[in-house]
Amino acid sequence: MPLKDALTSAINRLNAAGVGSPNMNAELLMMFTLGCDRAYLFAHPERELTAEEQSHYEKALNERASGIPAQYITGHQEFWAMDLIVTPAVLIPRPETEHVIETVLKLSNGGRASSPGYLTRIIDVGTGSGCIALALAKELPHAQIYASDISGAALEIARTNAARHQLERHIRFHRTDLLQGLDRDAFDFVVSNPPYVGESEEDQVQLEVRKFEPRNAVFAGTTGLEVIERLIPQAHAALKPGGWLVIEISGTIADRVKLLLGGWNEVQITNDLQGIPRVISAQKP
Repeated sequence: MPLKDALTSAINRLNAAGVGSPNMNAELLMMFTLGCDRAYLFAHPERELTAEEQSHYEKALNERASGIPAQYITGHQEFWAMDLIVTPAVLIPRPETEHVIETVLKLSNGGRASSPGYLTRIIDVGTGSGCIALALAKELPHAQIYASDISGAALEIARTNAARHQLERHIRFHRTDLLQGLDRDAFDFVVSNPPYVGESEEDQVQLEVRKFEPRNAVFAGTTGLEVIERLIPQAHAALKPGGWLVIEISGTIADRVKLLLGGWNEVQITNDLQGIPRVISAQKP
């Protein structure tokens, strides 16, 4: 079957299955099947797929039509211009999380974090795929980056991604629940994209997220605040005086998280590109 016909058939199939962005998904899975880029697809519409390629593409389409995220099928997701390995053991990195990186970079600009003479210490709590830790290690080469996660499987993915991007020497990994067992007054930044969706909001979460992504990385408990309520006091203990806590949040919990940060300095909320509260930052007195 010619490549163009295979794509047309795939788009119709994914559309019928109710998969969002069927064109993008059909192309992405074809690029995965052929090991090529998008330009190749448009430059070679008459290319005949081999029987093996058709079988591989059909398998990928079946998985996507059943709701499995494309990132888990291909095993890859881009974040901060880095290609990251992802598996069902980790949350798929989202573009919105890049606002966390931007906030840390903004808070560190002109300060000791950008100075080769000072080793800024940053910990990414609940690192998952390692996306936040890797992006910060890439942008702040003079910083000392730590990453923690309660999941051993997630840490293996994070370590693999660090090695692939030659950043493993810049990041120290710890298997622990949030910041338990780590030193007091040790860090300049505590950064996290914790689970923050309440179980009461479950019906509002995409089915494929509920069904395929790690539940403990999405849902925090009944209210969505359960993990953040534990993280804030632990971060206060772990941060140096004047250090910063930077957390990804959602609009539904923004005001409540702000209340939990009473007593902290410089509490600020950053909106994402859709105007939704996405990041909250606060400075330890």
